[in-house]
Amino acid sequence: MTEHQQRSPERSESVATSLSPAVHREIGELLAPVDADLARRYPGDPGTRHPVHTVYVPGNALTADTLRTWGDRALAALDEHAPDAASFAAVLGIPGDLAEQVHDRVRDKLRREPVEDLRIDFEDGYTGRDDDGQDADAARAARLVAGAYRNGTAAPYTGIRPHCLEAAVRDRGIRTLDIFLTGLLEHGGPLPDGLVLTLPKVTYAEQVAAFVRLLDTFERTRSLPPGRLRFEIQIETSQAVLAADGTATVARMIDAAAGRATGLHYGTFDYSAALGVGAAHQASDHPAADHAKAVMQVAAAGTGVRVCDGSTNVLPTGPTERVHAAWRLHYGLVRRALARAYYQGWDLHPGHLPTRYAAVFAFYREGFAPAARRLAAYADRAGGDILDEPATAKALAAYLLRGIDCGAVDTAEVTALSGLDRAGLDAFAAPRRTASTP
Repeated sequence: MTEHQQRSPERSESVATSLSPAVHREIGELLAPVDADLARRYPGDPGTRHPVHTVYVPGNALTADTLRTWGDRALAALDEHAPDAASFAAVLGIPGDLAEQVHDRVRDKLRREPVEDLRIDFEDGYTGRDDDGQDADAARAARLVAGAYRNGTAAPYTGIRPHCLEAAVRDRGIRTLDIFLTGLLEHGGPLPDGLVLTLPKVTYAEQVAAFVRLLDTFERTRSLPPGRLRFEIQIETSQAVLAADGTATVARMIDAAAGRATGLHYGTFDYSAALGVGAAHQASDHPAADHAKAVMQVAAAGTGVRVCDGSTNVLPTGPTERVHAAWRLHYGLVRRALARAYYQGWDLHPGHLPTRYAAVFAFYREGFAPAARRLAAYADRAGGDILDEPATAKALAAYLLRGIDCGAVDTAEVTALSGLDRAGLDAFAAPRRTASTP
């Protein structure tokens, strides 16, 4: 046997090679910095629950009953404008075999958990309050949020959107954030796991870096673990998508966040206006919106930062005919976003909750059985009509987990068809990276 001839441990015959182990080591050493950079920049999805929406409530309008009020108003809208499964399905075009399933789950969701992600707004949606009033509202919001987490009535995710870091409102935004975070610590002890902060109207990556510096300083001041405070970046300006030098600013923003960014949220109306889109055509399915979100999606892929769609400002209010038209619009926009892998969006009115959940639940209930069977075939290497790859198995598992987390499907349903419990699904959705060895 020559120097480079090795015997395969699985087979008795010799396998000839030409490269020595030293070559393997040399290539490994050459690419070690790349391996480290890949691991740092592209850790993959965090594997945590992904809320299906974000509800924005002005800071001066928040009460201890806000979430329950939204759920009750949504249920009342259903009772008035689509009182049974058949009428609700007819309005939205939900297939007959899914009508009862979707309707029943929507009503249950509105009773049990009407809001998955609450953002208390101190920016565009907050008006008419002087500095003392905003101080008081921020402090009250902290007390209410701390109390909600103590008594178990908080949304799974809750946080605030202060003013941006532009010069005119910078100090006001920093102060509001400080008051809110300090109040949470004073009234609630440790910060809640579901805490989310939103940095709006970001134009330069340097603003993201400055926000990181601000959060780092707060953590050190209050003896919090480094990196405890994380935030989502709102993409509302043209410069956030394309910089003056032609590069994608949003990619640099993710890097500037130094691991603290959790999401990129598309701002439908500010972004559209920045591009000169007329008010009548500002919508999340406008070509300008599609381009911005596509850039956001590519920049965020693999980083663990999630992309969130915007909202519609067509509210389901007034007579039944107008409500039905608004519902159909919202339902269609949500379904369109889901097909494009934007699994979260904004909701601005309680009347949007029935169609948000109807669209999400129909999306997952239509597809969970084929997805579970495909994943079972992959896990068993049983083949089937479609030959899937590891990346597809990962996507199938992630799809099923999102459906379970939002309440569209039950774990038992998925397990019965896939043979996988929650731990098994997690293993496929977030496979561990392993180093190859020569």
